[in-house]
Amino acid sequence: MSGQDQDLFTQSQIEEFRPLADRMRPRKMASFIGQSHIIGSNKPLRLAIEEDRLHSMILWGPPGTGKTTLAGMIAEHSGAQFLSLSAVLSGVKEIRAAVEKAKLFQQQQQRPTVLFIDEVHRFNKSQQDAFLPHVEDGTVVFIGATTENPSFELNNALLSRARTYVLKALTKSEIEQIILQALEDASNGLGVRQLSIEKQALALLAEAADGDARRALNLLEIAADLSDSKQIGSATVEEVASGTLRRFDKGGEAFYDQISALHKSVRGSSPDASLYWLARMIDGGCDPLYVARRVVRMASEDIGNADPRALQLAINAWDVQQRLGSPEGELAIAQAVVYMACAPKSNAVYMAWKSALADAKSSGSLEVPLALRNAPTKLMKSLDYGKAYRYAHDEPHAYAAGESYMPEALDGRQYYVPVDRGMEIKIAEKLAFLRKLDEQAGEE
Repeated sequence: MSGQDQDLFTQSQIEEFRPLADRMRPRKMASFIGQSHIIGSNKPLRLAIEEDRLHSMILWGPPGTGKTTLAGMIAEHSGAQFLSLSAVLSGVKEIRAAVEKAKLFQQQQQRPTVLFIDEVHRFNKSQQDAFLPHVEDGTVVFIGATTENPSFELNNALLSRARTYVLKALTKSEIEQIILQALEDASNGLGVRQLSIEKQALALLAEAADGDARRALNLLEIAADLSDSKQIGSATVEEVASGTLRRFDKGGEAFYDQISALHKSVRGSSPDASLYWLARMIDGGCDPLYVARRVVRMASEDIGNADPRALQLAINAWDVQQRLGSPEGELAIAQAVVYMACAPKSNAVYMAWKSALADAKSSGSLEVPLALRNAPTKLMKSLDYGKAYRYAHDEPHAYAAGESYMPEALDGRQYYVPVDRGMEIKIAEKLAFLRKLDEQAGEE
């Protein structure tokens, strides 16, 4: 905005151009809502702030939980210079410029600088390494904000120099407090407009925010502009909130947490929890075909031969999703998930496969026993390929008792151990019978 344009507006009018979420950003700890587990009375971070013990830290949590606000309050309380960079827009050049500002401030004011990096997980290894010497020598106090798991996204060297604080999604009650605070605040909020909100509309708005204070205030601002009366009603909120999705990062922490919860609920034989996590993923925008593929994996890993029908049902659900799409396909996936949660469980095949793979990798290229080799030529026959092979169908019970099919070095190795659940009870009985025939053949 040019100086001439600025003259056309009062300062209060200029302030109104800023989004409500930015205007309502708390400046003092007393007005900060949420995160009581880390900044409540006598909590570690609260004590560090009150005692002016600045230290580098990583604030890890979902969007709209107060990471940027908290970093600014920490700097202001300590009298530190606050420099903010976005990892999306900045690189090593910007980091160096910020460090030079920090050095100059330290020389002139004898005070530290808080260097805040938003979306710090977006920085690559070399960009993250650029912080290290300046954090180490105290030039800057580093505060990084991330929505991703720091242990996966940040360098160990940086993690070792910063304490990680986990921020939680705000509760519905906390979101409602923030909304009411914005409606009552005449300086930065909507107080001058003397708006109120219906109780049901308040609940709907808090629910649509899904733990994100920024989203709540953005939706409130739109609802206030659309409202044709002094009270924001449910109809207005429903119109504003339509199409909003639950918190679900298709490539991040929430994604893997939820698919893990679904898998473990199926494994834990909880059909209700399985349905809930499936619904959360679909409601959040997850590709149903991805879920269908994972359900197939669950059928083999956690049910296996205890109920082989689970695998077929999972494949059928995947096929329905591909053929019919949503919502028919989603119902088929739900059917498969419920069946699998209720089915008997066995990881016997999964564990056997892991053991067999481990042996295959560690034992080298063991030769196939001569009796098991194919002998399509005279040369191969002369070298005893296929010699003494016993055709199982010609033996009693269609079983060559006492025969070994393993490489000599692994003779007697057992990978598959059926559990005493579902169909594997019958499989175990069959294998026990065959082993008894082996023992009898050995005695003879």
